[in-house]
Amino acid sequence: MRIWAHRGCSQLYPENTITSFSQAMDVPGVAGIELDIQLTRDEELVVIHDERVDRTTDGFGYVRDFTLAGIRSLHVPAGGGATEYIPTMREVFELMESRLLEYCRSKQEGGPESGMRLNIELKNSVYPYPGMEEKIVEMVHEFGVEDAIVYSSFYAESLLKVHELDPKAELGVLDSKVSDCLFKAIGLEQIIGDPSFKFALHPYGNSIDIEDYRFEGRAVRGWFGGHLYPEKPTDGKMDVFKYEALGVTDLFLNEPEKYCG
Repeated sequence: MRIWAHRGCSQLYPENTITSFSQAMDVPGVAGIELDIQLTRDEELVVIHDERVDRTTDGFGYVRDFTLAGIRSLHVPAGGGATEYIPTMREVFELMESRLLEYCRSKQEGGPESGMRLNIELKNSVYPYPGMEEKIVEMVHEFGVEDAIVYSSFYAESLLKVHELDPKAELGVLDSKVSDCLFKAIGLEQIIGDPSFKFALHPYGNSIDIEDYRFEGRAVRGWFGGHLYPEKPTDGKMDVFKYEALGVTDLFLNEPEKYCG
């Protein structure tokens, strides 16, 4: 079972911030980091989950209505009077570059996996953000970390666009139930028309509602919500073996430090 840091170490630190990502990089054995991207009004890629800035910052309004300068003026409360800020995608690549390249080398050499991966969720199912796919694929290629990246989205058209831009890119279909993920994946695979290409399935972790033989070798990465900073840490641990028995290959968790190392 591979454990990914969902929005970084997002229970102990503000989600989708440089601190939450840096802390996740220090967790021994974590497979990668999952994050979310959107576009500002001046078409800069920024890392934030919600379409509005209200929940995680001291600002108010939609991400798409802010310029990058406006987004960068917002404060993300970090406790004790400290603040974080909404990072750009470029800053995250600069932070993780060496670990992503390490993963790429290990994959190309065919040895044991090392380094880290990055799951980039394109947050475009509510607002489509024209041109976002081109911008993120171009940036991934600029840093030369294609093999370390998984692109995911609830929006099927966006996944097809990423495939058009980079036919070798790994893609993950997001939905609530794994059966819905599989239904969408099969449809998208038929559109692509390459029998060797399989989409990964990214369902809510507690909605594995079909038997694993139907996954046909696809990666199944379950995600979980809730228990985000500044909520108190949970007392217990999930039984990851239960999910493994259901055919789940990876988990996106807010508390990866509890399960790795």
